[in-house]
Amino acid sequence: MHAMNDYSSAIQLRSDRWSALREASAALTRDPKPKQLASLRKTIKELFASLAVIEPYWAFPGMSAFDHLRRQFDHGSFEDLAFAVGRVTRALTTGAYRRRHIPLERDSVDKDEQDDEAMLPPEARAMAKPYFEILIVDNVNEHQERWLRNNVTRMRRSEDPFIYEAVVVPSLEDALVAVLFNHNIQAIVVRPGLVLKSKMDQNMLARYLNRAGGQEEIDNMQPENYGPELCRLVAKVRPELDAYLVTERSVEEIAGLDLGICRRVFYNQEDFMELHLNIIRGVQARNKTPFFTALVEYSKQPTGVFHAMPISRGKSITRSHWIQDMGAFYGPNIFLAETSATSGGLDSLLEPHGPIKEAQELAARAFGSKQTFFATNGTSTCNKIVVQALVRPGDIVLVDRDCHKSHHYGMVLAGAQVCYLDSYPLNEYSMYGAVPLREIKHQLLKLKAEGKLDRVRMLLLTNCTFDGLVYNVERVMEECLAIKPDLIFLWDEAWFAFARFNPTYRQRTAMAAANNLRVKFRSDQHARLYEAQQSLLEGCDDEKLLDTRLIPPPNARVRAYGTQSTHKTLTSLRQGSMIHVNDQDFKGEVEQAFHEAYMTHTSTSPNYQIIASLDVGRRQVELEGYEFVQRQIEAAMSMRRAITTHPLLQKYFKVLTAGDMIPDHHRQSGVTSYYDAEQGWTDMWDCWEQDDFVLDATRVTLAVGGTGWDGDTFKTDILMDKYGIQINKTSRNTVLFMTNIGTTRSSVAYLIEVLVEIAKSIDERLDDASRMERLSFDRRVKALMQDLPPLPDFSRFHDAFRQCDVTGEGDIRSAFFLAYDEEKCDYLDINGSLGEALEAGEEVVSASFIIPYPPGFPILVPGQVVSKEILAFMLALDVSEIHGYRPDLGLRVFTKEALQTLVDAKPITKKLAQVAE
Repeated sequence: MHAMNDYSSAIQLRSDRWSALREASAALTRDPKPKQLASLRKTIKELFASLAVIEPYWAFPGMSAFDHLRRQFDHGSFEDLAFAVGRVTRALTTGAYRRRHIPLERDSVDKDEQDDEAMLPPEARAMAKPYFEILIVDNVNEHQERWLRNNVTRMRRSEDPFIYEAVVVPSLEDALVAVLFNHNIQAIVVRPGLVLKSKMDQNMLARYLNRAGGQEEIDNMQPENYGPELCRLVAKVRPELDAYLVTERSVEEIAGLDLGICRRVFYNQEDFMELHLNIIRGVQARNKTPFFTALVEYSKQPTGVFHAMPISRGKSITRSHWIQDMGAFYGPNIFLAETSATSGGLDSLLEPHGPIKEAQELAARAFGSKQTFFATNGTSTCNKIVVQALVRPGDIVLVDRDCHKSHHYGMVLAGAQVCYLDSYPLNEYSMYGAVPLREIKHQLLKLKAEGKLDRVRMLLLTNCTFDGLVYNVERVMEECLAIKPDLIFLWDEAWFAFARFNPTYRQRTAMAAANNLRVKFRSDQHARLYEAQQSLLEGCDDEKLLDTRLIPPPNARVRAYGTQSTHKTLTSLRQGSMIHVNDQDFKGEVEQAFHEAYMTHTSTSPNYQIIASLDVGRRQVELEGYEFVQRQIEAAMSMRRAITTHPLLQKYFKVLTAGDMIPDHHRQSGVTSYYDAEQGWTDMWDCWEQDDFVLDATRVTLAVGGTGWDGDTFKTDILMDKYGIQINKTSRNTVLFMTNIGTTRSSVAYLIEVLVEIAKSIDERLDDASRMERLSFDRRVKALMQDLPPLPDFSRFHDAFRQCDVTGEGDIRSAFFLAYDEEKCDYLDINGSLGEALEAGEEVVSASFIIPYPPGFPILVPGQVVSKEILAFMLALDVSEIHGYRPDLGLRVFTKEALQTLVDAKPITKKLAQVAE
């Protein structure tokens, strides 16, 4: 039997244990031989023991039924046991327990067994009442527990929009584990009788209690504070939940405590109906979708359309003789909901006052922001809105050089002086990592020394990167604010929207970090630490500052923005995105400019279906985001384990670990891999809490150079064309598999089958290969795995587009628009004239963005000097898609005359050139 740490989550462990128990109990009924019988008995005992650790935290089948199953086994009632276990396993798999009572007696009839949830049509599933569970925390005996459950059940009414069952646990520790194990829990009732310690194995508990603050914090609590403290701790791990505190303490005593997610305090009373109504009301508040509901109601109204959009109400389709197939494919509702009207119960995205405004407020609550704005044309537009709202011409912006191209274009539009930051390279896999904090601090200190810190406006970083590298967001913000206390942060979280709904991931999101810093900066302890550090650092040099974990002043301003592609990682139609704001100066300084930028980039005819999907996507993650993200992580973890432990796959593939993608000195926890064949799963919490960078477990980067195919060929010719598997990202010798909240274990199983089939085909081909064919294969592998060109750093802006060679920021806008003049541009062939010019010592300057796919970010921007390293990298690229490059003409560059004219017109630049000579 596998131990608990052989599984990445309790949910997967539970599912597998019940399936194994079903198989073993069924085998008992088939008259096994004595030796097999003994083995089955041993297996079933171990399975029961394993499940006994998990089942107390779930309402179905419940501990009463679970204990009954164990008695059936002990008494040799194998037929009854097999029947009941089969029913339980089926109900857990199909979700049938969410809709009806599941009888477990062998002579019982489950009339609706064939109507399990997965087999119902969407309309029937939509009509069913959603199910959830409530957690009651009280140290009661079996009789009192039954009384509690019965009272809760009695309060349910036929008109209630939801149904729920109760789980009862005795202690604060059990309650914290329950909300981490059981994704069905939506509300917690904390009663005065709870105790602190669980009777469960303390080693197992420690792994989960870390997420709520740690064992030391829990052990130091006072008994009278157990209830309020539990409400506070649950807010750390699952802030979307509702808590209700039943207490005997006075109003005055409770008022001064941090009650976290507590919605209502009941004073020493057993008013179960009032409690029931509050529970229903709390879940209903999260279930509410103002705009989606308004759109559904609008679609039902009989209207006469005398405005734009012939497709509205589907009229242009139903009257057509030629496009009926479109109507049949999409169905009528999407057209009934199509309109350009903002009245009739709807709202305007540009000036929201009704359901869109309310939907955005609900999204702000869900994602922990102060303001949230919907966008219907992707995060590319969100990025430009934020930059235009905050950056003025001439402001200096520190930018992650390998960020998404929308940021580079945003710099052009805003007229920013761009200071590019280099990520650490991963030459072995032809990809970049992320920007070290030391590099950011170094650049800020240089700008400070040059007297330019007042012009520094924003730091722009990608979190997480396409390849899954995640910053220590709170630490980056703290140390940068210690140097520049009003610095604005734009975190591009296009691929990270899901992170809010997992306690491990949440701590590294922009909004969570901003909220933590707001609280921290207000504390007396922070003020004392700041003053103490200032005394120690007085008169020190930059090297000392770079080596020190800097503490910002208490008056530092928290100004964070996060842009998220909801459609990429959560439920939304394509191009559905959100901007999250947590800026202490938003109301006074930014709001009007933000509104203008939003109007500039947002369509006056936004797609209502996208807005509705953002509204529904928010509802989903508030109610089941925790479950879905947990399952997403499980899927990726099982993929890691399957590939890592398969002997055939190991010959040609390698799953890249944190140790492969993050240098040792950035991994303070020492964790190199989430899974080790000998030790099992590593607890991710340690590295996510400590390390400079961590690896998003939901992304699996697979090195495929050992197959002899480069990443792009493996993606297109093998995975897509042959097996129908779609992926986005490749490098020269890797492919990236991204799981999402829709990924199933079956999808993972299919991928593993495909990889095994590919490995077998390579084996067979090499078995039959001639010596020359084998030599050719080995050379291709060597070229892909060893003979890789170093990734080039950002060279520099040409003197014509920069004012200072110390800090290096450049005027990308001037370079971009100078390229509009054909007379000032020329083309050089990368296979000939460009190399010759560089060898002759000429300065060649790019006139356009050059963006190869992969990797998908600019390796040249307008105004950047072309280095020999960049040319070598371009020549080594074997991708077919390079945006900005004309194979028929070559690389677009500025003429010497155009550059010299600009240099001559800039006295500062001329002086720099003279000094250089």
